[in-house]
Amino acid sequence: MAQFGTILPLVLMFVLFYFLLIRPQQKRQKAVQTMQVGLKKGDKIITIGGLHGFIDSIDETKAVIKCGDGSRLTYERSAIREVVESAPEDKLAKKES
Repeated sequence: MAQFGTILPLVLMFVLFYFLLIRPQQKRQKAVQTMQVGLKKGDKIITIGGLHGFIDSIDETKAVIKCGDGSRLTYERSAIREVVESAPEDKLAKKES
């Protein structure tokens, strides 16, 4: 019974760390990965460096971002921090037709 008393605090500490640190980080990672997989042409995005722009073209690893002055910059797909506004679906369908 005394051994159980010494192991219990360690188990509780591990459970506490899991729910306070590990699990939220895994959720954030999954959300970022889902966002990066769902990127498409026309999305308004912000990069990790703070650049605002629209995705002009995208492939497996790189995205070409169109900035405010019309210049186009190539970034790694993983450098995109968030999607501010998703491209409308009907607009893309008309452009492709």
